[in-house]
Amino acid sequence: MFKDWINVKSKKKTKLKSVVRRELKNQTILITGGAGSIGSYLTKKFLEFPVKAVRVFDINEHGLFQLGRTIKDKRLRLLLGDILDEDRLELAGNGVDIVVHAAAIKNLEISEYNPIETIDTNVNGTVNLIKMVMKTKPKKFINISTDKAADPTTLYGTTKQLSERLISWAGVHLSKTKFASIRFGNVFESRGNVFEVWEEEKKNNKPISITDPAMKRYFFHINDATNFILECLPLVKKGYIFVPKMKKYSVKELASRVSKKQKIIGKRHGEKLSEFLVSDEERKRATEKTNMWIIPSNY
Repeated sequence: MFKDWINVKSKKKTKLKSVVRRELKNQTILITGGAGSIGSYLTKKFLEFPVKAVRVFDINEHGLFQLGRTIKDKRLRLLLGDILDEDRLELAGNGVDIVVHAAAIKNLEISEYNPIETIDTNVNGTVNLIKMVMKTKPKKFINISTDKAADPTTLYGTTKQLSERLISWAGVHLSKTKFASIRFGNVFESRGNVFEVWEEEKKNNKPISITDPAMKRYFFHINDATNFILECLPLVKKGYIFVPKMKKYSVKELASRVSKKQKIIGKRHGEKLSEFLVSDEERKRATEKTNMWIIPSNY
């Protein structure tokens, strides 16, 4: 029975890879925020397929430099630029077939303390990308979002919810390009997350910081995140939001795997004790699949 299950699963993966291969063959891809954690890993994934080129667009010069040292592939293009620069963005998007928008200000403390810059990047940057798409007309556009957008209580979550709504609007009203958002929880391997903080505190022989012992968060691995993006690629249309089913973890449980020596520092401004992936209103109109929810545009 177990072997039969493995074979069925393997056949499904093989079929999916074949579909994705057809989607990506000879395509030019633009990834904004491509020097970030998910963007970098996704770049490597795309280059496993017969793509024409992958353009990594990022404001982080050092991140682009490091990516270029890590990936030796003549199809890789490293583009330095800001998504708030419309002219630069249009030049980067010229001749592109698929856009993956992963650029954002994400850190909670940074975003709350710098609201104008956060709104500019996360909302106006998305508007600039939509304007670019209206001119360059790629086939598909994927917006990378977060579970913080489901029912936002922070500025970051609010800006990402607005970004999702912009993409949902574009997916209905701009017929030349197919749009969708992909909403994740947390990724274990992403840079700047709580595990980096804990490892640093442990290294310095300090108790690791826990905001609240009752706090729970969704997590999965970066390989799962990028594979989910590839799985959704053939399904992109009409401003849909794709949400993977993820496992929820107790923050205290995760912290205990790092160190038993802990200190409670209290919730940060706007933080919830428990996140959720799909709001009650969205669940009423969502289609549930084995491994995901598909939320249609409300436009």
